[in-house]
Amino acid sequence: MVWPVAKPFPDVTTAFVHVAGLAGGSWLLQLVNGTLLVATVGSGMGSQLGAARLLYAMGRSNAIPGSFFGALDPVRQIPRNNVVFAGILALIGALIINFERGVELLNFGALIAFMGVNASSLVRYYVRAKHRGLADLLPPVCGFVICLLLWWNLNAYAKIAGVIWMALGLVYGAFRTGGFRKDLLRFELPSEN
Repeated sequence: MVWPVAKPFPDVTTAFVHVAGLAGGSWLLQLVNGTLLVATVGSGMGSQLGAARLLYAMGRSNAIPGSFFGALDPVRQIPRNNVVFAGILALIGALIINFERGVELLNFGALIAFMGVNASSLVRYYVRAKHRGLADLLPPVCGFVICLLLWWNLNAYAKIAGVIWMALGLVYGAFRTGGFRKDLLRFELPSEN
């Protein structure tokens, strides 16, 4: 109702804030803009630290070079190398990829990961369970199908770039394990309580 249908948005990434300003005036524009800024910084920090911990776990398991990725800062006990590495990659990505492309690439990997979570939940709580019911079957199946449909509808650029990135990971994994023949990975599984 605020933005005319025939008039295109000036920029998809700023259109929401702009429309909020038109609908509620300067104070709503500033509120929404500030909220988005705080949310973006918080999300970025959380993502960077999560990536650093994931890289640390992969380095500790010997999936990637442990001397760099599996090291902890002796004083603070954080994976300092990984925090810096993830920050540098994020900075490079921010400089060469626009916001929309970054979101599309993020969604490619995230949706595949969510499909994996739903599939593993299905196997754990339905396929391998002694007592199973419809409540153990429907949520993971529905979650998997929804994520698959969302993934299927990503644009071609995200799918091509994501498949190339996955292929590079598989090539690296094959190289590290001698064609997946060597068992180099060490996993520490938590006990089931």
